[in-house]
Amino acid sequence: MDEKYQEVCLEKLSLVIPKGSIYESTIALLRDSGIQMKMNERTYRPMVSDDELEIKIMRPQNIPELIELGSHDAGFTGNDWIVETGVDVVTVMQLGLDPVRIIAAIPETMNEKGLKQRRIVVASEYENISRKFLDEKGFDYVFLRTYGATEVFPPDDADMIIDNTSTGRTLREHKLKVYAELLNSSTCFIANKKTSQDAKKAEKLEELRTLFKSVLDARSRVMLEMNIPEDKFNAIIPALPCMRAPTVAALHAEQGYAVKIAVNKDEVAKLIPKLKRLGATDILEYELRKVVP
Repeated sequence: MDEKYQEVCLEKLSLVIPKGSIYESTIALLRDSGIQMKMNERTYRPMVSDDELEIKIMRPQNIPELIELGSHDAGFTGNDWIVETGVDVVTVMQLGLDPVRIIAAIPETMNEKGLKQRRIVVASEYENISRKFLDEKGFDYVFLRTYGATEVFPPDDADMIIDNTSTGRTLREHKLKVYAELLNSSTCFIANKKTSQDAKKAEKLEELRTLFKSVLDARSRVMLEMNIPEDKFNAIIPALPCMRAPTVAALHAEQGYAVKIAVNKDEVAKLIPKLKRLGATDILEYELRKVVP
């Protein structure tokens, strides 16, 4: 492993990004962070605008082990695959993208009592997670490894599936119900342990973490800009939510004040009418691209 790590310990930071369901959100995060890529459908090594990075596209299931081995410095994968593979890596950042639940599901017509009276077939991509759960629950089972489309197995080819779900819609369409919830998962940014101990690469990892955090924080906030008459100023300013303190500038000819605040998106619907009632005027709302406290 040490020799393998030394081979890839180059000047550039080697990142691996996932194919599949979390690909688009990962690409969007990189793009919003200022990292552009050029690729076509057949390439697995896109060109990158940041000359300190090199990127390869792989299946998310393989990414945790590849990073633990040192084949790549860092990458993105779901927490479910970190748990499934049991790797020893550094979690640089929990990104919270593409949240899912890992659940055990059974046909709507089945119940636990019936399942525990016989040997059952359990289908899943998650063998380690599945076996741990089934052993703890005391099931007599045969495990069947799947490679996608796990929900189609019951009732003909499996009595239970262990799979990920976001809305539960696919389960309902296949007349399945949740029997148990095993864990929650979302996209993580992880790194090889030796990479995190390399001064130059650790610095680059921290730069990326700062950029990713600034983008994710910006997605949850908007900027509100308004004018406040002088006689309303002392009533409105204490009512303003903001990150630290409002930005205030005097208007021309002593017409009052221009005020800016960055607020959580979920506050806006109630805040704007309140500000209007208190006397604020010319209220503008616009999106943020990055927020760095």
